[in-house]
Amino acid sequence: MLSFIIITVACALACNADPIAPLQGSFNKYFIYSRQFTRDPVELDAANVTASIEALSIDRNTTIIVHGHEGSGTTSLNPTVKDAALESEDMNVIVVDWSVYAGQSYSNAVGAVPSVGTALARLIQQLIDQSVVTLDTLHLIGFDLGAHVVGFTGRALDGKVARITGLNPSGQQWGTNSRRLSLNDALYVEVIHTDGIGLLAYGVGDAIGHVDFYPNGGTGQPGCLFNNKCAHNRAWELMAASLTHNLLIGNRCGNWHQVSVNACRGYQLTMGNNDHVKLGSGMFRVNTRRTYPFA
Repeated sequence: MLSFIIITVACALACNADPIAPLQGSFNKYFIYSRQFTRDPVELDAANVTASIEALSIDRNTTIIVHGHEGSGTTSLNPTVKDAALESEDMNVIVVDWSVYAGQSYSNAVGAVPSVGTALARLIQQLIDQSVVTLDTLHLIGFDLGAHVVGFTGRALDGKVARITGLNPSGQQWGTNSRRLSLNDALYVEVIHTDGIGLLAYGVGDAIGHVDFYPNGGTGQPGCLFNNKCAHNRAWELMAASLTHNLLIGNRCGNWHQVSVNACRGYQLTMGNNDHVKLGSGMFRVNTRRTYPFA
């Protein structure tokens, strides 16, 4: 066994690859929530999914939530969006915890993104094989680096996931990265940009989805005066508000100038929520208030 490991590592090094990279996703943890298990989740064992799949229902939609850098399964994003999702409808919610790598340096976390995403895809495929999840009822929500994680997940599932929502996808090392979240990763990809403009921005400002929403122009969120971290986090706060109230409506913009000067007068589309199909495309501006539910 030892000789096999040595040979494997040597081969990986000879190929100029990181021998640990394929293992990064094996540290993922998965927690199932529903209206039956709102506070005490059932942990889903990726090595033995049959042991815990009774907590999932084939008759419900399934939403999977993935945190970003420095996050975990219990940070503000997850309980807030999870609770909002369960309030909006009786669904399966799976929270992904990849904090073993997300808690490391930003560069290390970036390096783990592909493996974390493909490991999640393998888990989803197991759930499909067990007939408890279907791709047409699946919604992947990722914040920060988690947005790129779900991009890799969708890609590994041939872009057939019903919907992906990227919440202010990380910009550092992803600005021109061809492996970042894209509209090819799911049948419908929606991106909410709350801090994607400027040198200090946390997120990607480019339109990378089928529909890209720019709340308040995509920067300087109300109540976040000169605070990029606050504006960055506003993405998941808006997502939660859209699930519970569904009142955040944007107007389509013809170009970036219209987004930046609040001159978008095109047709309207509701931002966020859990609709798996939306009839729209392009850039949209949404104007919000500073406090929940923001409409």
